[in-house]
Amino acid sequence: MRRLALIAVAAALALPAVARGAVSPTAPNPQIAGLQVALRAHGLYLAQIDGVAGPRTAAAVHRFQRLHGLPVGYANTRTRIALGPLGRPLFGSRVLRRGDFGLDVSVLQFLLARRGFYSGALDGYLDAATAKALERYQRALDLSADAVLGPRTLAAIVRSDDVPVSPRSTPAPAAQPVSLAVHVVKEGDTLTAIAASVHTTIARIASINHIDPSRPIVIGQRLRIPAVAASLAASKADVRALLDSWSARLGVDPHLVRALAWMESGYQTRIVSAAGARGVLQTLPTTRAYVETVLVGHPVARTVSGDIEVGVLYLRHLLQAFDGNERLALAGWYQGERAVRAKGLYAETEPFVSDVLALRTRM
Repeated sequence: MRRLALIAVAAALALPAVARGAVSPTAPNPQIAGLQVALRAHGLYLAQIDGVAGPRTAAAVHRFQRLHGLPVGYANTRTRIALGPLGRPLFGSRVLRRGDFGLDVSVLQFLLARRGFYSGALDGYLDAATAKALERYQRALDLSADAVLGPRTLAAIVRSDDVPVSPRSTPAPAAQPVSLAVHVVKEGDTLTAIAASVHTTIARIASINHIDPSRPIVIGQRLRIPAVAASLAASKADVRALLDSWSARLGVDPHLVRALAWMESGYQTRIVSAAGARGVLQTLPTTRAYVETVLVGHPVARTVSGDIEVGVLYLRHLLQAFDGNERLALAGWYQGERAVRAKGLYAETEPFVSDVLALRTRM
């Protein structure tokens, strides 16, 4: 969950890890460099292609949106489609080969130039010069120099350049040592549901806790569960399964939960914003404390599953607080429940709410 103090210019690109504040707006972000190239092609951005989501980039985005009758705010998918071929796709969402054209190629050229392997134009076209530069970069990374930006090259670039990529192709994190978290049994819990939520087996939970899996568990019982299955090793499919599981258990529309999670993090589990918001649903420490102390009255496991549980519990609270009005509930998520009641939706909140509700129909 974000706060408006995270600086409006961070909205220059609607990439979950970037546009929503997980990356400092003053730090170069190659995805934004790709956006700047597209804006330059429209004659709206004439400054240096530097990957910084500064005031000039935000002003160019907003001017483009006004010229094309689009909602002024985040450069979301609709805005990037309107930018034309240079406005999409995001870097990391496809394999790149010679002859490709688009925002992701602009990002690649920016990265190669920053590393000193490319001195040509930042024009979004993977021509012979860009391909040769990519080959040189691959050799420097001890990769097969085939001038193709495939999964292995992408993973190496992401590690070496700290590039936020399209969540569809974020390289899987390295395997982590097994660790345990504590799950406090709640009403409606079963060993089957708990095991499914952390992608393990009933037998394993029973073995860890020295319990008979044929006997019922009781409310308040503390169970040790494998944390790694629900934390750093969670894939996009794992995250979606957890979102659906908690939505069903807590009675919240899974499409709404999926859309909110995608807007907040792109289903990425390790994002931490400048304000300290964490995880798939980007909940703040204060939100977790409120959920644990007021809404449920007990600690929630600090795993991916636990983080999602906290977020869905809080979203359910907001939906109940605003009598099922999803626009107001999402506004409360973004700017705070009290602020919505006192002042209504802020101008900065409207694009966020609209984007989540639009995305909901496709999730």
